[in-house]
Amino acid sequence: MTAEQQLAADALRTFARDERLKAHVLDSPPFYRMLSAAAKRYVVGETRDEAVAVARRLSGRGYRISLEYIGENTREREECMRAKEEFAALIGEAGRQGLTADICFDLSHIGLTADAEMAFAHADELAFLAGQSGQSLMVSMEESDKTEAIWKLYERLAVRHGNVGITVQAHLHRSLADLPRLLELTGKIRLVKGAFKEPQSIALPRGRELNERYVQMAEACVEAGHPCSLATHDEAIIRIAQERGYFALPHVEAEMLYGIRPELAKAARQWGAATRLYVTYGREWYLYLCHRLAEHLPNLYTALADMADPARLQRDPYQS
Repeated sequence: MTAEQQLAADALRTFARDERLKAHVLDSPPFYRMLSAAAKRYVVGETRDEAVAVARRLSGRGYRISLEYIGENTREREECMRAKEEFAALIGEAGRQGLTADICFDLSHIGLTADAEMAFAHADELAFLAGQSGQSLMVSMEESDKTEAIWKLYERLAVRHGNVGITVQAHLHRSLADLPRLLELTGKIRLVKGAFKEPQSIALPRGRELNERYVQMAEACVEAGHPCSLATHDEAIIRIAQERGYFALPHVEAEMLYGIRPELAKAARQWGAATRLYVTYGREWYLYLCHRLAEHLPNLYTALADMADPARLQRDPYQS
């Protein structure tokens, strides 16, 4: 990534966290209409039924499924409760539809920002419900100032439930030291590069050094025999993992975000990798869209084309 591209990516991540800009976009019918068209490439709809329908179709084609009702940093207790109830309903509906999915969530969506004990109680309840219907939970990672609080709640959950996993951001310097502690727990590790803008004093920027660290952490998970999801669209990393035979192992899977580089997911399935697609839904698509554009700047061109011609989005990107 060039210096100019890095500046553009950082700007998009800054826009993602600008609450006034977000409110202006969501309250302006023309802006909402344009940007929601771009978001539909990555967010399958605003409702649970839309998400489950897409998940069933993808599952029928052999993909593993992750589902998330997107949202985070919920501060009002009533909103946290509503989010928890939506996740509970998602777990129930996935079970009724015969899906075996990872139900992914931000702890700040269900209470961490308001009350850590409330967040734990909500996650504990969801883990129990998920276990009853054959689902798993995956705790997402958030900004670095929440990392320690998320680790602590995850450790408590993992002791009580065997179906709860954790997301680890390779770009954070602390993650190398945190990994051995997480490998002692049974939950699956979802390894990502990291989507949040962080100072270089605590995180690596995108580039060769981050790729090397990601591969190092992936190797540690694989050699430990620990269940892991290599969640990346970086072809160089995917190629290294494939050449080393990681995807031939039963405890390793490839994971990709719905709508991002679908040709990579289709190729991974064709050469035999267990391939998971991360399917999202909900009205809080603004931040999610900004992060998807920042991660791979050519997505900006795709977004402009989608805004100009929303009919493009009617094509199924995962159809063979």
